[in-house]
Amino acid sequence: MQNVRVALVRLPQGDGLALPDYKSEHAAGADLCAAVREQLTLLPGARALVPTGFSIALPVGYEAQVRPRSGLAIRNGVTCLNSPGTIDADYRGEVQVVLANFGTEPFVVRRGDRIAQLIVSPVARAAFEVVDELPPTERGGGGFGSTGVSV
Repeated sequence: MQNVRVALVRLPQGDGLALPDYKSEHAAGADLCAAVREQLTLLPGARALVPTGFSIALPVGYEAQVRPRSGLAIRNGVTCLNSPGTIDADYRGEVQVVLANFGTEPFVVRRGDRIAQLIVSPVARAAFEVVDELPPTERGGGGFGSTGVSV
């Protein structure tokens, strides 16, 4: 496991909130807290852009991905819509989370609630090259479940 320095600026709406934090020794994602000023109720089927109260500067060659928290997904049907949401190394705005409620009950987001997780990863940039044909594989063009669902 390697450590990557990520500069972080706490924004005024983030005062008093926990910074992104890894909750276990081998956690891949750092939890993100909601920086809402007042509680936010997501009705079933609704979505909202939830602030986190900070901005980051990633090193060139890295991205951050905003991902759902599994507990919110299974218990409440709450997830991140554009998952994973990508934060590029040149973005300097506030980190925000697009939360959606696919559950059957309203879901309340309170200030400081852990709503998503952030994963920092290296990026490989592709050098796209036009060719006349692609090398064959056993799978070929099969997709969208073409390999089946059972063992």
